[in-house]
Amino acid sequence: MQTQSILATDVVLVGGGHTHALVLRRWGMAPLSGVRLTLLTDLVDTPYSGMLPSYVAGRYSFDEAHIDLRPLTRFAQCGLVVDRAVGLDLARQRVLCANHPPIAYDVLSIDTGSTPATVAVPGAAEYAIAAKPVPTLLRQWQQIVEAVEANPQAPLTLGVVGGGVGGVELTLGLHERLAELLTRLGQPVSSLTLHLFHRGRELAAERNRWTRHRLERVLRSRGIHLHLDEAVVEVSLDDQTGQRIVHGSSGLTVGCDRLFWVTSAAAPTWLQTSGLSLNDKGFIQVGDTLQTLSHPNVFAAGDVATMVHHPRPKAGVFAVRQGPPLSENLRRYVRGEALKPFRPQKEFLTLIETGHGRAIASRGPFAIETSLAHRWKDHIDRKFMARFRDLPVGQMSPIPSPRLPIPPSPPPCAGCGSKVGSDALTTALGRVRQEFPAVASDAVLIGLEDPDDAAVVAVPPGLATVHTVDYFTALIDDPFLFAQIALKHCLSDLYAMGAKPHTALAIVQVPYATPAKQAEMLYQILAGTFKGLLVNDAVLIGGHTTVGSQLALGFACNGLVQPDRLLRKGGMQPGDVLILTQPLGTGTLFAADMQGQARGRWIEGAIAHMLTPNRAAADIFRAHGATACTDITGFGLAGHLLEMVQAAGVSATLRLDALPILAGATDTLAAGIVSTLQPQNLQAAKFVDPAARDHPRYPLLFDPQTAGGLLAAVPAPSAQTCLAALQGQGYGAAAVVGEVRAGTDTAWPLSL
Repeated sequence: MQTQSILATDVVLVGGGHTHALVLRRWGMAPLSGVRLTLLTDLVDTPYSGMLPSYVAGRYSFDEAHIDLRPLTRFAQCGLVVDRAVGLDLARQRVLCANHPPIAYDVLSIDTGSTPATVAVPGAAEYAIAAKPVPTLLRQWQQIVEAVEANPQAPLTLGVVGGGVGGVELTLGLHERLAELLTRLGQPVSSLTLHLFHRGRELAAERNRWTRHRLERVLRSRGIHLHLDEAVVEVSLDDQTGQRIVHGSSGLTVGCDRLFWVTSAAAPTWLQTSGLSLNDKGFIQVGDTLQTLSHPNVFAAGDVATMVHHPRPKAGVFAVRQGPPLSENLRRYVRGEALKPFRPQKEFLTLIETGHGRAIASRGPFAIETSLAHRWKDHIDRKFMARFRDLPVGQMSPIPSPRLPIPPSPPPCAGCGSKVGSDALTTALGRVRQEFPAVASDAVLIGLEDPDDAAVVAVPPGLATVHTVDYFTALIDDPFLFAQIALKHCLSDLYAMGAKPHTALAIVQVPYATPAKQAEMLYQILAGTFKGLLVNDAVLIGGHTTVGSQLALGFACNGLVQPDRLLRKGGMQPGDVLILTQPLGTGTLFAADMQGQARGRWIEGAIAHMLTPNRAAADIFRAHGATACTDITGFGLAGHLLEMVQAAGVSATLRLDALPILAGATDTLAAGIVSTLQPQNLQAAKFVDPAARDHPRYPLLFDPQTAGGLLAAVPAPSAQTCLAALQGQGYGAAAVVGEVRAGTDTAWPLSL
């Protein structure tokens, strides 16, 4: 009999910075038995600061300059929660999140980076583009580039506040990209004006004298206006021109179409009330072992932390060097071993991009600018990033992971239905009831509020009950979101038949763990369930919990409907228009995700659609006279549509080019990655006109969907208003994908 590892310890990483990325890679090489690693981050694509200026300049692609955390967490066997930390409950050992329930930890590590210090300058937060969060900066930068491409004749004035290395490199990157673009479009570079504002008398004050002077000469040689010894005291908006007006300490005023803010680093504001040991600037104080001075089980690294015995400037090189010692000390702490001190180097090589294939190499008092330095920097950066793309999957460290000192207990068994203990269930339910308001229903005679052997629900007179059940293992590592996805998947059958959800029973399987860990997992699952039910005006009335090798969840749901208003698959009429509410591609995307072949942003985009309830769509279809409806799930679009046309005795034409598709699905299909259910779904291909088998979207017809959208047949006169209503209610990908035709004797009731 295979021994099950008992989950006993939660290690939570807050922030996806460079240090934590290295921890994840090293952890994946030798995971610890009995330890669950979870990454909480608001970015699945974390930008590599060393490549950011060159990315702005157009020398790197998005994927070359970003660490994709999703395949990295898969490799590290680490849970991924995409959200933002907003506080800590140190007494209960929980991380407070913006959009998730609190996440419990036994050991915590923080690597969230820093933010630009803009709060003290009036108007800066409102009218300037802060260097962080980087995705916001890059989105606005892309908008500027697209505006220049659309209207290259228009003059453009940009400003950068901050003359440190980061501000200088960003300014040079902006100039290089736009100058190249204008030249390519046949426009004079003179239409571009750049201003750099710096409170100091010299640029890059922390670098040596030659570097400071050389950077000033490079900027002036590019025609960039330098405003040295000029502190920005206010930023205002000109309502007539839309320009940002920069007000300097000398009385200088400069109008800029866009203004970038790259000043000294500031600590995240939520740390002020965290209870951790902080310095006078709000950064977390850590000792030589990278533990916080106030809480031994809380670690911190990167820009958010300051080593009290070895203060160093906020630079990416130190964050990278902290990766191995942080990983080692997290392991040692979990195992109860002595931690190892880390001493950062005093001198380090700085490579500063000066644009057009050149860089300054600086260390101590020595510096040189050359193309060789640029090539060396490019080599170092690409080699660093390759560590997170070329993951040694299947080549785990042969060193056995040490066993945790778990108290002796009998091995898990399947007795009593493998039930979770009553204490864990009671604890989880108690927390959820306090934090999530439940939808009240007079029809529930006996439910969770007054539990008995079974729930009792009254059926209102004149209504029929519609019942459905579904159950599947977790496809994402976030139990809170997984519960919402699973619930949407199960409720969709009710909406497809025109019923309104009424009550639900949950069937939950949690992994083997200590009672405290089981209670925490149940809490996350129930919190997601309550949130999903609240949106759908339904009530959880009971359920069953078990333990097993992995997380799994299902729901037995029932809904209410007037019998004469049921929507049946056989109701389609010739001439009806087919409307699909949600893009296709979850099957191939999650198959790729399990293989570490999907981009994190593709999966996050898919999850956003999978979380979108079908309730409003069902209401809109009913309001526009839908004759038939179904939800697109495991059998794929072709399989579910085939059920409809066969039941109605009609045929249908699909417009392959009109099918909405999830980002990345065509890439994964082109790579030959399909769901394991795809071959079974292909049996429906014999009913589909083979004329379009070479079409790149043809495989999507058979792609199984989880928590998919609705497909409805709507009378043609109502189709466009129905589509507009759907798009207006948040179903932006909804599309007309085909038409219903009269029955035919051909072998292909589905034509393309």
